[in-house]
Amino acid sequence: MTPKARMRLYGLTLFLAGFGLATGLTLYALRDNLSYFRTPSELVSGNYPEKLSGRHIRLGGLVEKGSLTRNWLPSGGEDVSFRVTDLAQSIMVHYRGMVPDLFREGQGVIAEGKMAEDGSFTADRLLAKHDEKYMPPEVAKSLKK
Repeated sequence: MTPKARMRLYGLTLFLAGFGLATGLTLYALRDNLSYFRTPSELVSGNYPEKLSGRHIRLGGLVEKGSLTRNWLPSGGEDVSFRVTDLAQSIMVHYRGMVPDLFREGQGVIAEGKMAEDGSFTADRLLAKHDEKYMPPEVAKSLKK
């Protein structure tokens, strides 16, 4: 191997090592910002890795009919409790804040938050579907199962 070819090989090796290190550090820094999607069946069974870490997760499904209770707060938001179902299992969700306009019973919802000690889900944010035809792909897959 010529000295010029050896220098190119060293340069390429150094570049790939630097690129790999930069990618690894970026992924490590972003790991706390990931929010995994889970269904009520997964949360009820307890088979999900975020259980031990206490990470934020997304719970998706349908708002169970007859389960919605609302209390208006003096600050302008609502204290809302409802059950989210994937038609196999359901889980109680508690949320405090502004509720999306399209949020109602029988509609698709994604709640972002954490599991509480009592087995319910405490949401920090609610997302409601925006028209009759749209449903997040993860929710559609879980409802088909």
